[in-house]
Amino acid sequence: MEINSRVHANNLLKWAKDKKEVVVLSADLTSSTEIDAFRDTYPDRFFSMGIAEQNMLSFAGGMAREGFVPFVHTFAVFIYRRAYDQIAMSVAYPNLPVKMFGFLPGIMTPGGATHQAIEDISVMRSLPNMTILECGDATEVESVLDVAMEVNGPVYIRMLRGEIPRLFSQNEPMRLNQVRVLSKGNDITIISSGICTEEAMRATTVLKSKGVSINHLHISTLKPFDDNHVMDAIASAKFGVITMENHSVIGGLGTIINEIIAKSGMQKKVTNIGIKDTFIHGASKQYLMKEYGLDAMALIHEVESMMGSSYDIKENELKEAFIAAVHSEAKPEAL
Repeated sequence: MEINSRVHANNLLKWAKDKKEVVVLSADLTSSTEIDAFRDTYPDRFFSMGIAEQNMLSFAGGMAREGFVPFVHTFAVFIYRRAYDQIAMSVAYPNLPVKMFGFLPGIMTPGGATHQAIEDISVMRSLPNMTILECGDATEVESVLDVAMEVNGPVYIRMLRGEIPRLFSQNEPMRLNQVRVLSKGNDITIISSGICTEEAMRATTVLKSKGVSINHLHISTLKPFDDNHVMDAIASAKFGVITMENHSVIGGLGTIINEIIAKSGMQKKVTNIGIKDTFIHGASKQYLMKEYGLDAMALIHEVESMMGSSYDIKENELKEAFIAAVHSEAKPEAL
């Protein structure tokens, strides 16, 4: 598997060179969100706002009114939890092109409940005018900037940093409101997003070798959400649908799929894999995914339950997952 380091840092530097309207804002997490190179290269377009996220979002709204496109960078929890009112009134209500890059989504940090954004999709998708994107690999981190810029309004992005695997071809960039069809089948439809897609791919490879026919979709646009491929995949599922996400099962991808199934009137069994109604404790990504049932084996167990079969799949049969070091040169701290 190809592993890429500091993808956003390298990409943003090249991408923004001729886009003078793009300015970057930091909330005292400059190197932690990979914008230190931008700061050093384009100092006149970089603003260090300190640990003052509410002020940063209001400031970004003001800059957007003056014709700039602010790229707000901080950990995801510090965007929507600390500055929700400013996002709602200074950014979303006037429908301004402020692009918010939220790092460490879900269980991506050992920092515990204070740093884990487990309900951000639920909160942000309730805001009118808000577009929500989520990166699942290096290719999507590289192409999400183009997608965000094509949206004439605010965008919230669940971003990845550090060492990132490449799951998708560079020739197939992220597209707004378009799903990726990773495999086709008619027994089970699996709909995954973010880091859970790598786990789903590990599981589906083995399940297909056991004769299970799987339709696997990867989601990168969580709002808006009306790609017809999703409805077609749901309708074709003989046994049912399983969603898989690095987020609370309340209000995220699973809820979105439940809503559209109910609205369509289709009678399909649905299982939602995600963080149950609980806060998460601090530990490594690998440990937390297993502990809270977000990994490949959790998906295999749900497929077996839905199909009423047992495939006796062991952990060592799965393709090895990429495990990034908690501390590395690619990220200055683990929080």
